Amino acid sequence: MQKVLHYPRLDTVMMVEKIIKNAKDPLSKNEIDRRLPKKIMRPTLNVILKYLEDHNKIAILKEGIIWIWYDDASPKLKEIIRNSYQYNTKTGKFTKKIPKGF
Repeated sequence: MQKVLHYPRLDTVMMVEKIIKNAKDPLSKNEIDRRLPKKIMRPTLNVILKYLEDHNKIAILKEGIIWIWYDDASPKLKEIIRNSYQYNTKTGKFTKKIPKGF
C-alpha cells in the first residue's frame, strides 16, 4: 500500500459508511464518490475502504462494494448465527463457532 498523505476525518468515514450501508446494489468506487455530498481524494477513499474492510463492515467483490456488518442484523438472524456450526474440512467435523461480538 502506498504512503498515506492524508487520513480521513471521522465525519468523512461515517459519510462513506452511510452511502454503502443504504445502497441496494453493490457500488463501485466511482459511484461512492459521486454520491458523497463533498468530494474526497481517491487515496483518502481507499484508506476508508481498507479500514471498513479490515473491520468486517464491507466486502469488496468484483461486482462492487457491499455492506456486511452483522451488528445491524435482526435479533432472529443473530440467534441463528449464534447457534450455527462451522464445518472443519481437515477433521470432517462440525464445531460450534460463535462469531466475535455475540
